[in-house]
Amino acid sequence: LRTLIDPVDQFTKPSVFAILNCAAISFSAHVSWAGCFQSCYINTEIEFMKEPRSSTSTFMTGRVGQNRRNDGRQAQTLVEEAKMELKKVVEFLRSPEKFTKLGGKLPSGILLIGAPGTGKTLLAKAVAGEAGVPFFFCSGAEFDEMFVGVGAARVRNLFAAAKELAPCIIFIDELDAIGGTRSVGDHQPYSRMTLNQLLVELDGFDKTEGIVVIGATNFPEILDKALVRPGRFDSRVTVPMPDVRARKSILELHLGKVQLADDVSLDTLSRGTPGFSGADLANLVNQAALKAASDGHFNVTNEHLDYARDKIIMGPERKSAFIEEKNREVVAYHEGGHALVAHFTPEALPLHKATIVPRGDALGMVAQLPEKDELSWTKKQLLAKLDVCMGGRVAEELVFGKDNVTSGASSDFSQATNIARAMVTKYAMSDKVGPLVIKDDDKLSPELQNAIENEVKRFIKESYERARNILQHYSTEHQRLAKALLQYETLNAEEIAAIIQGKSIEKTH
Repeated sequence: LRTLIDPVDQFTKPSVFAILNCAAISFSAHVSWAGCFQSCYINTEIEFMKEPRSSTSTFMTGRVGQNRRNDGRQAQTLVEEAKMELKKVVEFLRSPEKFTKLGGKLPSGILLIGAPGTGKTLLAKAVAGEAGVPFFFCSGAEFDEMFVGVGAARVRNLFAAAKELAPCIIFIDELDAIGGTRSVGDHQPYSRMTLNQLLVELDGFDKTEGIVVIGATNFPEILDKALVRPGRFDSRVTVPMPDVRARKSILELHLGKVQLADDVSLDTLSRGTPGFSGADLANLVNQAALKAASDGHFNVTNEHLDYARDKIIMGPERKSAFIEEKNREVVAYHEGGHALVAHFTPEALPLHKATIVPRGDALGMVAQLPEKDELSWTKKQLLAKLDVCMGGRVAEELVFGKDNVTSGASSDFSQATNIARAMVTKYAMSDKVGPLVIKDDDKLSPELQNAIENEVKRFIKESYERARNILQHYSTEHQRLAKALLQYETLNAEEIAAIIQGKSIEKTH
């Protein structure tokens, strides 16, 4: 008992009650005492209670002032609009009277929306660090257990602890795990109880007492409407993928921690990583450093960074996989078909690499990289994507015959079908269907459904014919490319272009 009393001897009665109440419920759910503390995010360190609050202190993972500088530096690399939106939260937590004296109230709930790895958690931590207030972190997936009532109790205890330490920030990651849309036929009533309790808590505290709830989600469209109505999570902040300038800042931050060779160009690397999230870029640098160390190098070279980028884009190599020579030949012509169509299609994305080395579940792969950040796609660009998808199957058919085509094109057709369907139902690029946006769950008339299916088939069929025309016209170049892939296994964009032009390349096998 003494070991439990000593850490909480300076806690107020409500805080102690919250801890014990949560522990009792967690015990019934066979969760350990330590797990209870983690689930409720109640700090029990006496040092925190004695620590004076200032604009330079931060509460993270139970420690005051920990990681503030690192989080602040990383937050500087994030998109400017998201930072500016959350700057108002920092100002409110630092000087609430500035807003309250005019009758203003900060939104009680702020929703961060973005793909995984874009820095939503980092933004929330940076806000707490800049404001110098306690930071309660929790994941929506951790609230519910198999026992009814546990999730709702944890929500109550979380907010009770936050009120004791206000002003503070509550950050709920994966909000959609508990905040998804409710339905009459829902078979998980305990999830509804947890969400209902969250709604009650959001309505139950005074907006002027300094508690800011920040939620993060990848799927805002599935959140319950009651959760995102005005007065709850009514403020939305989009955290997009970093653009080329943000990628340069992120790479500069992470590359500053490793020994770099002189051949590394930060500008080239940032331009060559479109679509990479902040987490992807951190992983790229780490993978490159690990590769350099395993190769016995004393610094990270451009070759190591290329290796890491390919590993992220294309998956890890499986060079040990045994593939019969006949299958290698089929893969070489298949991937050569993709590469050739991409090379001769003006609107196609630039080639990055072609390989017949198995990566992940694929026996081979052709990777393309845009030269700049693409914010939208033209119809010509989408049709070019379809053409490249068709290149592999068309190549198999022309070289080996219709009866000898393989199942290797299944993912190509799946991707092509998704693109064609999006062109018809989302982007209104079909004259026959018209300027309509059609959702998956929309009830459609048989006539409209048939029109959609016919247009999807038409797009794919026409794309198939365009790919066939290219491969028939450049059959000699296709042969050269396939033979080079069989010899070298992996070719970059410059080598592919040289081979198509009939030039020799210098490459060690």
